[in-house]
Amino acid sequence: MALFRGARSFGKTLSSVVDSGFASPAALYHKNVIDHYENPRNVGSMDKNDKKVGTGLVGAPACGDVMKLQIKVDDNGKIVDAKFKTFGCGSAIASSSLATEWVKGKTIDEALTIKNTQIAKELSLPPVKLHCSMLAEDAIKAALNDYKVKNQDGTPPDEKASASN
Repeated sequence: MALFRGARSFGKTLSSVVDSGFASPAALYHKNVIDHYENPRNVGSMDKNDKKVGTGLVGAPACGDVMKLQIKVDDNGKIVDAKFKTFGCGSAIASSSLATEWVKGKTIDEALTIKNTQIAKELSLPPVKLHCSMLAEDAIKAALNDYKVKNQDGTPPDEKASASN
């Protein structure tokens, strides 16, 4: 297990195993997984009490992976930022990283269309790692739901901005 961006030795160990001829990259992790693991995008946290921030915290008891994904939504209902922290394997970290990239710039409804199968395909996850992409989809949905619950007074985001001016 690796804590988000933690133990960089995983990537170096994996690279040295591959370089030594013991395994091919595809036999262990696809290059897209390695890229997102070694260079994770959007690692961090936002203020969970901010009404414009939705937080999703999900976990997989079978493997111990835990994923926190946060989104920030602007006054027009567009996701302008996303952050994650994940405790888990390289595939879990890569799935989180990719998910944060994909939700940025989307509306809430557009973000809801992101499916685990798309994440798994982009990262070329093997069947034994599909639960990582499922966690990422669940984290997106949980963050969007948290945002909706915080803002369920029925007033659209653009009207809230007008009212506060």
